[in-house]
Amino acid sequence: MTARGSVEEMRSRVILGEFGVRNVHTTDFPGNYPGYDDAWDQAKFEKNFRVDVIHMDENTLEFDMVGIDAAIANAFRRILLAEVPTMAVEKVFVYNNTSIVQDEILAHRLGLIPIRADPRLFEYKNQGDEEGTEIDTLQFQLKIKCSRNPHSAKESSDPNELYINHKVYSKHITWVPLGNQADLFPDADLRPVHDDILIAQLRPGQEIDVLMHCVKGIGKDHAKFSPVATASYRLLPDITLLQPIEGEAAETLKKCFSPGVIEIQNIKGKKVARVANARMDTFSREIFRHDDLKNLVRLARVRDHYIFSVESTGVLPPDVLVSEAIKVLIGKCRRFLDELDSNHMD
Repeated sequence: MTARGSVEEMRSRVILGEFGVRNVHTTDFPGNYPGYDDAWDQAKFEKNFRVDVIHMDENTLEFDMVGIDAAIANAFRRILLAEVPTMAVEKVFVYNNTSIVQDEILAHRLGLIPIRADPRLFEYKNQGDEEGTEIDTLQFQLKIKCSRNPHSAKESSDPNELYINHKVYSKHITWVPLGNQADLFPDADLRPVHDDILIAQLRPGQEIDVLMHCVKGIGKDHAKFSPVATASYRLLPDITLLQPIEGEAAETLKKCFSPGVIEIQNIKGKKVARVANARMDTFSREIFRHDDLKNLVRLARVRDHYIFSVESTGVLPPDVLVSEAIKVLIGKCRRFLDELDSNHMD
């Protein structure tokens, strides 16, 4: 490899070796490489930057973010985890709880139930305000009592037949409008995201009667406000075969990678391996256990190509979460620029 080629590899690839990982640090800053102009250029950034949506459904989103630095990618991930607001149970007023679940544990379990409510329709609650209002609080009620089923068979031992309401689920939580919320949200389906979250189990005579206040908050304050189950990224895998691999070696090579990464082609009666889809690989580095193959393959990751995976808790669609995270990042940048301007004026 020429010196120029070696520099290009250092700038654009993270190399996975048998005993370590090379080129892990960002080095493309001005003046670091003779002959390269790494000064910030907005036009160049706009030309190279892109976002490609790979897959999206009701709760998950996978997209590629290309042409950015690791610091920006990680900031974006952390914002998704901790700074996109949601609505969650903050206060639980226990009027009656004769179940075996202690009041504190019950309140904690209720707080972790994701609530399907658009936080953009509400304001943050002011510190010190004891009473909630229609603009900053949602009120829910859980009132349920277990009793015996008079129609159950005498010889039955199944609790599902013997008792009525012996399992308390999130579907039993109902919205109680505050103020004029019934008029403000006539078509809103304000409820827990999932109906089948088990909260407690009861026996005849036991009951739960609680009132819950939901407020707007962010994951930085408490994990219950985090809008995502997972938000992660990984660098795009780049697998290069340094020379043709044929016959049984090709079959062995295929087994060293995740399914779909290596495929076997039949060329003139010979089995020849080729890289079909490097994106699917998890980089177990199994190849380095084979002395006859480990020097024939280069494992790398593309330094500025990030594969993001976002899984929503169901509070908001994942594409909305991403757009809200972008707004938060824009707000941070604007505040930083305002601080620079104020310090410059001083």
